[in-house]
Amino acid sequence: MEFIYRLFSFVEKNMHKTIPIICPSCSSRVSVKSLVCKSCNTNIEGAFDLPILASLDLHEQEFIINFVKQSGSLKLMAKQMKVSYPTIRNILDKIIEHINKLEK
Repeated sequence: MEFIYRLFSFVEKNMHKTIPIICPSCSSRVSVKSLVCKSCNTNIEGAFDLPILASLDLHEQEFIINFVKQSGSLKLMAKQMKVSYPTIRNILDKIIEHINKLEK
């Protein structure tokens, strides 16, 4: 339980407001219908799927960002998050499994 608390505390420090990825009505994955340029206010309309990484939940995205920042070192990730290497490996394996499901 302590690990979960540390993990969420770590992620909460780096939280950003993100777009929803799941429909609140039916729990299906959402797609993007419109994009707007902040500079010139041009609207682009269509049906666009979210990129796989954007389809991950916030905690998974933060883990991947930190993983890349640590040059892909699970050892450094474990040290940074103050958990064991096998724990970090298990988290990564779950994210990989989630990505594989999203690709199907």
